[in-house]
Amino acid sequence: MTTPVIIDVTQIIEQQKLRGFVIRLVALSLLITMFDGFDMQVIAYAAAYLTHDFKLDRVAMGNLFSMGIFGTMVGGFIFGYLGDRYGRRPAILIAAFSFGLLTCGFAFCTSYTALMIVRFVNGVAIGGLLPLCWALNIEYVSAKYRATVVTIVMLGYTVGSSLGGPITVWLAPTYGWQAVYLFGGIGTLISTVLLFIGLPESARFLASKGQRPDLIARYLRKIAPDATIPDNATFIVSDEGKTKPAPFTIGKLFHDNLRWITPLLWIAYIAGSTAIFFKATWTPLVLEILGYTRTQAALFSSISSLGTAAGGLILMRFTDNKGPISIAIMAALSIPILLFAGLGDVGPWTFLILNFMVNIVMGGAHYGMHSIAGIFYPSAYRANGAGWATSIAKIGSILGPIIGGMILATAFPVKHIFALLAVSPAILAIALFTMSRIRARHARAAAALVPAAAE
Repeated sequence: MTTPVIIDVTQIIEQQKLRGFVIRLVALSLLITMFDGFDMQVIAYAAAYLTHDFKLDRVAMGNLFSMGIFGTMVGGFIFGYLGDRYGRRPAILIAAFSFGLLTCGFAFCTSYTALMIVRFVNGVAIGGLLPLCWALNIEYVSAKYRATVVTIVMLGYTVGSSLGGPITVWLAPTYGWQAVYLFGGIGTLISTVLLFIGLPESARFLASKGQRPDLIARYLRKIAPDATIPDNATFIVSDEGKTKPAPFTIGKLFHDNLRWITPLLWIAYIAGSTAIFFKATWTPLVLEILGYTRTQAALFSSISSLGTAAGGLILMRFTDNKGPISIAIMAALSIPILLFAGLGDVGPWTFLILNFMVNIVMGGAHYGMHSIAGIFYPSAYRANGAGWATSIAKIGSILGPIIGGMILATAFPVKHIFALLAVSPAILAIALFTMSRIRARHARAAAALVPAAAE
């Protein structure tokens, strides 16, 4: 009788070298998240054209911003479930194809009601993709590189967001704002074809579900070509214990030490998203109000969003090595900068420099949040864990544009808004500092059990 071969997927992934298989996965993820960011954030640059064509006031425009963000909240729940139920690959393909098609559809809207409906449904697909990409990439790299890989993938989102300004300045004056949306939608659909050809399913996910051993074997041979991996092997995921293919329930996100980690993660995400999405959606118009030209406002907003990427790159190795505390420190650094920008007597260039610095530290912290959103949860429900976290974060993402629109509609000094935003990183830093202490305490408790078990 043949002895069954048991192969630990975790061990192979943890010991792998950086090979073409993982590089292709990261590159494909970068590509689709670039269009995810473009399709989501380009409305900030098209806002002036939409306001003119549809006769919208600032409150109506704020509601249009937030309708898309509300859609991303719903999308995180829906696609998180689909990703854990049917797999990362099919859920990503459905999300990418859907928001590519809907971004094209936005260009053909002829009423404010149509804009609101398409913006919401498009947001559902856009919001569903990012957590799935994080989960898939996390599950193909060792623990010491997870935050780094998620940060690199998120560069695509930031690059896409920053391209919204130059593309709008290039296309909209000549061809109308509709051409900008067709550019994003068609680019997304082309990228979806490339995903269909080259995107793998998660080997960890398949092993945790007890599915497709032949497919797991094929993927692991690409990761570790020197290993002997038969098609009929039994695959396990040793660092997550035994998991059963049971339906997901929200209670799993609060099991054992997650009962504190999950709510703190959610609070931090909400706080950070409030500031980030206010700046992302309203900064171009705020700069126009402060006296900058429309072209200057669009180009600066695009350039400053690259500061977010820079902050994420600076932070990623610290996050891999130190965990949430590094993100808390980065967020705290933005507080004095926001206060000085909002309340200080600064010139126009100094104000722009301060805003760029805020994007580096606050944006870097937001990147850090993305990089840890899925690492606390096992493969069997990692997409749900990351999806719920990013969906709950949309409470802040929705509030940011709405609050900004309401404040801008009053006589409140526009520049002082930046001082108010300092509340958000303060809450984020406190939540992550507490999370870091809880995580360290659990690590010490687990280490203390090892000698006792040995005795």
